[in-house]
Order: sequence, then structure tokens, then C-alpha cells
Amino acid sequence: MNKSYLSILFVLILALVVTSCGANDKKTTTEANGAQTEEQREKLKVGVMAGTEEEVWRVAVEVAAKDGLDIELVTFSDYVQPNKVLESGEIDANAFQHVPYLDEFNAANGTHIVKLADTINYPIGVYSEKIKSLSELKEGDVLGLPNDPTNGARSLILFESAGLIKLKEGVGITATVRDIVDNPKNLKFKELDAAFIPKALGDLTAAVINTNFALENGLVPSKDAIYREPNDSPWVNIIAVREGEQDKPVFQKLIKAYQSDEVKQYVTEKFADSMVVAW
Repeated sequence: MNKSYLSILFVLILALVVTSCGANDKKTTTEANGAQTEEQREKLKVGVMAGTEEEVWRVAVEVAAKDGLDIELVTFSDYVQPNKVLESGEIDANAFQHVPYLDEFNAANGTHIVKLADTINYPIGVYSEKIKSLSELKEGDVLGLPNDPTNGARSLILFESAGLIKLKEGVGITATVRDIVDNPKNLKFKELDAAFIPKALGDLTAAVINTNFALENGLVPSKDAIYREPNDSPWVNIIAVREGEQDKPVFQKLIKAYQSDEVKQYVTEKFADSMVVAW
């Protein structure tokens, strides 16, 4: 083999080596940039109630993703665990409660959870399978209400606004059945776990059902409730976080995603006045 052929062969081999190395370097750079992008995406775990609240939050998850925030939803079916796991650090935020419930929970459990932002107002209502109006209530009928202190008080305030009972002056959101000072029809009050009340409705004359549990059980608050809070009631649900963390920049992205036009439109179109956006 003469020198000219050797020279050409050497050049070809060198070109292949350089091309291969360049491709590998480019691939390595691309992979590194991809990993860096993934690492730069912020992540949050948010506790929500399973069902309709989770459904609304799915919209916020999509909005947040466009802003570089990945939200993992952790679902619950009761009002106790979401605050416990938030306090323990298993999740970063939750969204299921109003401020009076949060304040009572903190006081009773020694937790340190604070409001981050408003979400939705869920006007609660009275439901019944036996009567069409509260005016049909008879002597000794049984009314159900949630057994947690704040939603129990909220229910009693609702009963009072309907003219069924009168509460002790000034008890407000601390009201219990022991604070009833006037009960003209001698109504009986049965306190039950909020999530269980829809299933027990047939055994009661009527009952207060939290809106999320009403919707979850096929009830339409604006149509099926025989008496409801007004849409501008003060019991607004919130996003909550651990005390001292509310100023973290990532939570501003969370608020922005939830309080977005997309979420507002979804709630308005899907749930009409069963839910009312509160921002």
C-alpha cells in the first residue's frame, strides 16, 4: 500500500473518531442540561379532600406545571389527618379547611399551621329525604350535624338563622348543643362524623352536610339543600402551611396556580353556585 492510500485512510479514520466524539459530547451535554432542567423544577405535596376538591385542584396542577412547579396531590377522606401530616412534614401544604376550624385544631392539638391564601367558599346546607322545607319539622324530630367543634357550631348558627333554635348570646363559633337556650319544637340533635352524615341521612329528619361531602354523594347543593348559607358566608376555605414557611417563594407559585382564571372558570362552569371562588 503506497503512502497516498495510507494518508487517505488515516484522514478517514481521524474524521470518524472526531465525529463520534463530537456526537458523544453533544449527547452528554444534552443529558446534563435535561437533568439540570428537571432539578430546577420546584415540587410541592399538597393535601386535599378526595372528590370534588381534588377535581378542582387537578386544574391548578396543570396551571402550576406551566410555571415550573410540580404539585403532587395527596388525598384524604377526613378532616383530621391533613393537618397531622402537614405538621409532621409529610406534605408541604393542605387545602380543605376554613380559619375557625384551623384555629380550633391548632389549639386542641398543639400544631403550628397558618393560613396562606383563600380558595373557595362552600356554603353548607340542610338536606333531607323526608321533608321539603324546614317548616315541616315536627315536635321531637332529629337533626344531624357534624361532630367537629367548628362545623358543629357552624351548623347550629345555620339552624338559628332558620329560626329553629336560639343560642346563648355571644357564643358564636364556639357554640355547642349545650348552648341552645330556646328550642320551641324540642328538636333532637345528633352529632356525627361529617363524612358519614350523607349515609345516615335516611335515619334523620334532616341534617347539615358539608358541601364537599354533599357533592361526593351525588347531591347538588344549589338544588337539593332545603336551607343554605348565603354565598357570601364568612366560612372561606384556605390553603394552609407550617408556621414560618408562608413566605417561601414557591408558595407564591402555588397561590398563583390556584387563584388562576383557569380554576375560576372551571369552578364557575362545573359547580355553579355550589362553590364560590373567594379571591
